[in-house]
Amino acid sequence: MKIFSNFESANIEIVTAESAENIQLRIPVDNQSDISQWFHFRLESKPHQEHTFSILGLAKSAYPQGWENYNVVASYDRKEWFRIATTFDGDTLSFKVAPEYASMYFAYFAPYSNDRHQDLLHYAQTQSGCQLQTLGLTLDENNISLLSIGEPSKTKKNIWITARQHPGETMAQWFVEGLLLRLLDETDTVARALLDVAVLHIVPNMNPDGSIRGHLRCNGIGVNLNREWQSPSMQRSPEVFFVREKMLEIGVDMYLDIHGDEAISYNFVAGSEGVPSYNKKMEDLENTFKQALLTITPEFQDEHGYDKDKPGCADLTIASNWVAEQFKCLSYTLEMPFKDHISHADERYGWSPERSIAFGQDTLSAIWVTSKKL
Repeated sequence: MKIFSNFESANIEIVTAESAENIQLRIPVDNQSDISQWFHFRLESKPHQEHTFSILGLAKSAYPQGWENYNVVASYDRKEWFRIATTFDGDTLSFKVAPEYASMYFAYFAPYSNDRHQDLLHYAQTQSGCQLQTLGLTLDENNISLLSIGEPSKTKKNIWITARQHPGETMAQWFVEGLLLRLLDETDTVARALLDVAVLHIVPNMNPDGSIRGHLRCNGIGVNLNREWQSPSMQRSPEVFFVREKMLEIGVDMYLDIHGDEAISYNFVAGSEGVPSYNKKMEDLENTFKQALLTITPEFQDEHGYDKDKPGCADLTIASNWVAEQFKCLSYTLEMPFKDHISHADERYGWSPERSIAFGQDTLSAIWVTSKKL
């Protein structure tokens, strides 16, 4: 029996793995941080034999509440990712599985590989009206890539979408893949209508360093990018620095920052009620977007989510708050679950890449509805 973590986005520490009946593991922290939550590893062993796993020390993980009612994601072919039931005692996550084949992958959520990321970028650039641009390099010298879709003009609005500031929130890039593929579909009338009035600027992966390293929340040197937007630097957060500079150059009329939440088992949005410049127009645009999405898909709801900031008390180091204040525009953080959207639970798959893709496609319609009021 062997356990491997020698591949892209892998992250696990073996405590003991001398027998299939007692495999004990720990989750290493993101580099130069105290944050641990993302895991990804491969088991190679005798098939059809029961293996018992224990992931230890989770009381000190970044989000201990994220392990409650959480089921592990697993795959044999890295295409279909299904769930394995777990138990959690407040510190140890335990699960059992008898693999059908000799090799089996396990992860916190279905990974989104750098190869798939590159395939998405370069497929997109071959489609009509899409431009791929490298804004700069990360500290690990990975590309910070921007896709701009639509023909710019003085009358068109600039709509921005970013994903994976927190690299372990891979559902965010699955979401962007769905949205982007629909946007590039020349037979889709919603996409065509939206591109008649707007240019969309999409950063599918804000944090390639953390994604490749197997981090949950930080870039390569332990920096949380979603706390850098007020004063990013080339030394700490070039990812934010370059994207923010491009925003300042061309403007922002609407912004969605796509994330995943470890604990809350719903899809929801967090608005900018707490920014100093919040006004009736922003409120009306937020309500238009939410009502559109509620009408379009049962995968969205507006009852469960984060507490709203008090007026003037928003943290302007957070992307959606900084953008809202800087550009006086609609600016949302959109969150998806690591577990499941329990209003429409799926015992085998939970919240999944496929549902994230579909949610991204549905969200494009809500963007189009909202664009008519920008």
